[in-house]
Amino acid sequence: MAKSVFYSFHYDNDVHRVQLVRQIDALTGAPEITGQNWEEVRHKTETAVKNWIDKEMNYKKAVIVLIGRKTAERHYVQYEIERAWSMKKPLLGVRIHGLASMSDGADSPGKDPFTALGINGVPVFDPTQKDWYTSRIDTRATFNELRRQLPTWAEKGVVRWS
Repeated sequence: MAKSVFYSFHYDNDVHRVQLVRQIDALTGAPEITGQNWEEVRHKTETAVKNWIDKEMNYKKAVIVLIGRKTAERHYVQYEIERAWSMKKPLLGVRIHGLASMSDGADSPGKDPFTALGINGVPVFDPTQKDWYTSRIDTRATFNELRRQLPTWAEKGVVRWS
């Protein structure tokens, strides 16, 4: 599938985790989004934001939803999923709650955003690794597992058939 992907995620909660995903450099994602240019885009009209998403997604080979604690609730993430599904782009999810954020450590897992939208059968991969002694999330091991698996998982996206 994809060496060129569109990453869908909840900016406010997960941007630092997403930057870790980008550091893996196994896939080419959308241009790095900074707080400044996301603020510029999201304060435009609903139509302008959707046009921006469509433009960014249009030439990508697949869409990967990076799933954090609040991702399934986000309006634009929901739009991106529905848009990818209607465009018949390969679609998959990767849980990122086990990666460390700059503001805190690991987070709690979020809901599956695909089933929340009534889209079944989209694979959701979870690289989360736990410390054997404490049963706490090991953020470093989680990052290493994600780095090891992401290229393989990116090949497993599903496409709407009808």
